[in-house]
Amino acid sequence: MKILLTGSSGQVGWELQRTLATLGEVVAPRRDALDLSDMHNLRDFVRTLKPELIVNPAAHTAVDRAESEPALARAINAIAPAILAEEAARLGVPLVHFSTDYVFDGSKKTPWLETDITHPLGVYGATKLEGEQAIREQGIAHLILRTSWVYGLRGGNFLLTMQRLFRERDNLRIVADQIGAPTWSRSIAEATAQLLARRPFVQPELSGVYHLTCGGSASWHDFAEAILIRTPLMEGRQVTLHPIPASDYPTPASRPANSVLDNSKLHAAFGIVMPHWQTALDLCLDTD
Repeated sequence: MKILLTGSSGQVGWELQRTLATLGEVVAPRRDALDLSDMHNLRDFVRTLKPELIVNPAAHTAVDRAESEPALARAINAIAPAILAEEAARLGVPLVHFSTDYVFDGSKKTPWLETDITHPLGVYGATKLEGEQAIREQGIAHLILRTSWVYGLRGGNFLLTMQRLFRERDNLRIVADQIGAPTWSRSIAEATAQLLARRPFVQPELSGVYHLTCGGSASWHDFAEAILIRTPLMEGRQVTLHPIPASDYPTPASRPANSVLDNSKLHAAFGIVMPHWQTALDLCLDTD
């Protein structure tokens, strides 16, 4: 099977390039070869390659920067998935697309279900939701996998930021009233490979939106504490984490207070059980 993988330099894309290799030939062009903001180049690339499966983890993920560059965010998060879906329909092949917890507004007190009403708070969430809708409208075999609070050992993410700040500062103020599920990029990639190995597209009724995050929940402060416990510091050094409300740390984009996603649909359909976020963090930091 020939698999087109976008965004291979990103956190999830980098891991997918490795986990999907057991399923077929993974074609993973770099950004200079496949610019998702260039719709003509994107169409031409897909039509020339003629993949048998398209996997799209690529996204404009800079949540705050999206507020000041909405056109670019929409091009990558909404228009590019729409084009990929159109080309998948023309080829008659399935599409796997990754979305976000930020399609929700955070007002719910319990974990979000796939059937809950979406209401994004910012440009990032709104453009990702638009991409989801464009894929569904094509009526193709597809999986839309919503994940959250993605981190790993490469790229820009909360884990690496905290590790850097622990080396630079003795006191850190961390938001404690936003709740989500920290999710290791490799956990996402491994679960995706499991889904595809089971050939879900043989059964069209399995197409749709699924939540795919690590288990449990945490605030950013909880996540930072867990990272700190697992981070060696120079002898004699101590770092103190101070919990603060989100209102004390204003950002250009609003973020949901609760973005924990319910994974029960994923388990019911495919038997996939995601690791608890602390277990995944241990595995991540044990990885060379």
